[in-house]
This record gives sequence, structure tokens and C-alpha cells, in this order.
Amino acid sequence: MEKANDSRALGTFIASMFIFGTIGVLRRYIPLSSALLCFTRGILGGLFLLVFVRIKKIDAGKKPDLNVLIRLIITGAMIGINWILLFEAYNHTTVAIATLCYYMEPTMIILLSPLIFKERLTGKRMLCAAVSIAGMVLVSGVLGESPEGGSIKGVILGLGAALFYSAVVIMNKKTPGVEQYRRTTVLLLSAGLVMLPYLMIKKEASATHITPMALILLLIMGILHTGIAYAMYFGSMEGLKMQTVAVLSYIDPVSALFFSALLLKEPLGIPGIIGAVMIIGSAMILHLAL
Repeated sequence: MEKANDSRALGTFIASMFIFGTIGVLRRYIPLSSALLCFTRGILGGLFLLVFVRIKKIDAGKKPDLNVLIRLIITGAMIGINWILLFEAYNHTTVAIATLCYYMEPTMIILLSPLIFKERLTGKRMLCAAVSIAGMVLVSGVLGESPEGGSIKGVILGLGAALFYSAVVIMNKKTPGVEQYRRTTVLLLSAGLVMLPYLMIKKEASATHITPMALILLLIMGILHTGIAYAMYFGSMEGLKMQTVAVLSYIDPVSALFFSALLLKEPLGIPGIIGAVMIIGSAMILHLAL
């Protein structure tokens, strides 16, 4: 008999999705570079998980060997690039459009799966991919003059973030056998550290760029939106069925659309709303099929 979802785990997972859904709004109020945001988010999130695992005495399993560790570090670096592209997308288009571009990731994985995993493209998957791409066309505004409230540059950056996230998912599938908290800690720290050379060259970490309010928001993004949210996310998954996790993961983009409209007054328009339904709906089906 299949296990039922634990009610406490369900509430924790949903809360983590809502936290992830507010990242785009929070980014709007942090007047700092995307690279500095990524560095802070990764380092604070990774350090928080290290402390969390120690305090909770969570069994992190055996340490990965050198080859696995290198793969995790490379994957973490790709997460850092994914983050910076997404944060830059927020700067050039609305949070709603950037988020929807980001959720083209399942479609990209499906289209790459014959090359990477030697999987056959079924009719159902091809139809979902086609619907998702059509929805992206509506959201991007390429059929008109420009996306509502944004630019084509923001759309391209958002799709670039989705492409790197697809690479992260593929790398994770090819790196099994690492406990989730240990894996995530390495990934987050690597995602932050990959930004360090760029920050040192550009001298963007200068104290003159950090106001007290920006510092508070940086801490919130690093600790709450990364460390705590990831701890809630992974801690709740054990009490949930995987299909439940797959479906509830789409609270993230839906809440991002809601918060961007409510708090930032960002328009999406009728074509954008139709496109959003097409992208999120097809992505949910594809996610369940992966």
C-alpha cells in the first residue's frame, strides 16, 4: 500500500515553495549586482545547511569520493550561472515573464533526453513540449512589438537560466548516491564561490555599495530564501509521495506570478496569461513523466 502524505511535511513543503516564489520580488528591492547576490546567497545558504545538519544531527552519509565531489562542484558552478542569468532576467523583464521562461526547463530536458539519456520521445512528451513552446511565444511577446513590461533581452536571459538549470538536473541524475543535505551544501557553496573571481576583478563587493537595508535583504535572501527554504524543501520530501512533490513544485511559479502582480503591479496581459497556463500545465505533465 502506497504511503499517504504526512500533513506536517505537506505544510512545510508548500511553505518552502511560497518562499522560493518571492525571490523575484525580493530581488527588485536589492540594489546590488546579480553576481554579489549569487555569491551571498550561495555562501550563506551553504553555511546555514552545514550548521543545520550539525544541530539536528542529521546523518549526511559517507563523504563522496574525489570524482563525485568534482562533479558536484561543477554542477554547483552551473547553479551559480543559472542564478545570475535569472537575476539579470529580473532586471530586464517582469518577474512573471522571467519566471515563466525559467520554467521551460522540463521542456528543454525532454528535448535533450534522446541525446543525453537515449530516451525515446513519445507522442505525449512531444505534444507537451510543443504546447510549452507555443506558450513561451505568447509570453515572450515576439508576435507583437515586445513583451508586456519587459524586453526580449530579459526573455533570452530567462531561457538561458532554464538551459543551465536543465544541465544541473541532468548532472544530478548522473551523480547518484550522495545524501541530499550534503549534496545541496556542496552545490550552494560552489554556486557562491564561482562568483568570487568576478567580484574581485570588478571590485563589486566594496562596502560603499552595501547600504544597511541592502545588507538586511541580502541576509534574508541568503538565510531564509536559500538555507532555510532548502532545509524545509529537503526535510519535507521524505514524508511526501514523489507525484505530490512534482505537482506542488509549481506553487513556486504560480506564487511568483501572483506576488509580482500584487506587490510589483507587473502586467501579464491576456496572451501572457494563456501562455502561462500552457507553460505551467505542460511542464507539470512533463515533470510527472520524467
